[in-house]
Amino acid sequence: MTSVFDADGKNIPCTVIEAGPCVVTQVKTEEKDGYSAVQIAYDETTEKHTSNSLMGHFKKANTTPKRKLVEFNSFEQEMNLGDVLTVDIFEENDWVDVTGISKGKGFQGVVKRHGFAGVGGQTHGQHNRQRKPGSLGASSYPSRVFKGKRLPGRTGGDQVKVLNLRVLKKMPEHNLLLVKGSIPGAKGSYLLIED
Repeated sequence: MTSVFDADGKNIPCTVIEAGPCVVTQVKTEEKDGYSAVQIAYDETTEKHTSNSLMGHFKKANTTPKRKLVEFNSFEQEMNLGDVLTVDIFEENDWVDVTGISKGKGFQGVVKRHGFAGVGGQTHGQHNRQRKPGSLGASSYPSRVFKGKRLPGRTGGDQVKVLNLRVLKKMPEHNLLLVKGSIPGAKGSYLLIED
């Protein structure tokens, strides 16, 4: 993340995203595939780390091997095999939705995972119970803990979509977008940006 100053001198926090170049590797149609979509590839990789079937797929699109393939079923303009998409498809002051995988936090207790307050004070003989979940449920019936109960467990690492982020600036020479606010995921992770 970084920050930029607007015309009024206000400091705006923003995230720098490398958005491209992406190559159209497949155009799916209703007649041939049963649905219409566009498959886009991003991030260079080596032939050594690409399977033979994918190498044939990339050669058909006349491009080098890529690391990430994603399909989009909603697109406005007509796209052809081998077309290159850059940050030029976005405009400044556009509103975009950004999808990413949130940072994994590992195994966490109920206070961090669900915002529980803990059991409370240390009166009435209680000690070392501050961050415990407390009572969980009934005893003889149903004599089990219901599925979906908010309990300790793995936290983070989920797909998260942040809606309506404003594009503050685009830098076509470096394929960079500056988007107002924060986005899900760690540095270097992959994102889907939808207009």
